Amino acid sequence: MFLNKYILIIFALGIAGLTACADLFTEAPADNEIFDGPIDGLTAVQLKGFADGDEAFGQTFNVETGLGPVFNQTACISCHPADGRGHPSTNLTRFGKMRPDGTFDYMLEFGGPQLQDRSIPGYPAETLPGDATGISVRGGPIAVGLGLIEAIPDQTILANESLDPDGPGITGRANFVEVPDYLEFGADKVVRDGNKYLGRFGRKATAVSLLHQTVNAYKNDMGISTDFDPVDIFNPTIGSTIGDNVADPELSAETVQNVVIYLKTLRPPERRNENDPEVVQGEQLFSTIGCASCHIQEMQSGPSLIEPLNFKAVKLYSDLLLHDMGPELADNFPEGDATGTEWRTTPLWGLGIVENVLGGTPFYLHDGRTSDLTEVIGLHKGEAQGSNDRFFALSESGRSALLAFLKSL
Repeated sequence: MFLNKYILIIFALGIAGLTACADLFTEAPADNEIFDGPIDGLTAVQLKGFADGDEAFGQTFNVETGLGPVFNQTACISCHPADGRGHPSTNLTRFGKMRPDGTFDYMLEFGGPQLQDRSIPGYPAETLPGDATGISVRGGPIAVGLGLIEAIPDQTILANESLDPDGPGITGRANFVEVPDYLEFGADKVVRDGNKYLGRFGRKATAVSLLHQTVNAYKNDMGISTDFDPVDIFNPTIGSTIGDNVADPELSAETVQNVVIYLKTLRPPERRNENDPEVVQGEQLFSTIGCASCHIQEMQSGPSLIEPLNFKAVKLYSDLLLHDMGPELADNFPEGDATGTEWRTTPLWGLGIVENVLGGTPFYLHDGRTSDLTEVIGLHKGEAQGSNDRFFALSESGRSALLAFLKSL
């Protein structure tokens, strides 16, 4: 009898404690305040692939699992926390120098074109050569909505090219890049110069597909070889190709493909406050002053075997083309057809919630140099100079409305 009474007292106290704790817990964030989450409409098999890819995306590599021997980060999520953009502390550096004849030297003998500034114990990390003249510092971009971007047909992107240097000032052009043998494409892909394909991912649009981007990131950012690219990276200044003593390839094709399906099916960011009168006014001004010439609101995806990506509106606010952004944003580092002053138009979706995965502080531009959107606009020169001038000519309320629109994305 005493024991039963004791049990009842403990049960009553437990219920009271749970009630008190419930008062302390905060609600889960709304879907439009976070990045991660699968796109609606996936099949059970696709959701399984999404879950497996999510796990692989979060895997932290170490010496035993093939990290390095030189690397930048130990996991995909290091540069894409919660699938958002990276903190400036995780920026990577690419480097090279201009030769006297005007060609660019990627300084392969010093580990270029990417500086792997970390290494496994007992192995030397790479160091930046003192005579490098093209130094490009970059942070990890937002990693969601990429499947929709991949599903946009080449011809849809190329329809926005404007190559006339005597035109109205906007001369967006595509970056066509050579691709590795493991990539195979259908007849719908546009090919230029015999073997170059349209790039659409990366700060200068140098990756053609999500598989291309993923394999490159594993190799160059983490020093992880894969079935697709089984040759490990190493520091060439030691005069040998010795590496991390882990058999290559270090990651299976299945795991890589799981990460690809994960990235492909991450849902695009959702809008907030889009019907607010100030936001509506700001969106109109965004178009009026010319920002929408490059940050095109919407494109259409083409056919896809993944139904939620099949012929859908893609509201990315980008033309995915290269534009000359002027000297203040220049890195003097050419890639593919991109010059040292050109950048791919960054999609703006998710712009308003980047701080949610960065401790409350947003970091903007390719290198995260500022948390002030007005400064971001002020740094847009080159082809964007006209829009820049028109923004700062707006009234204070007009500028505030345009910024409110950007924060709603």
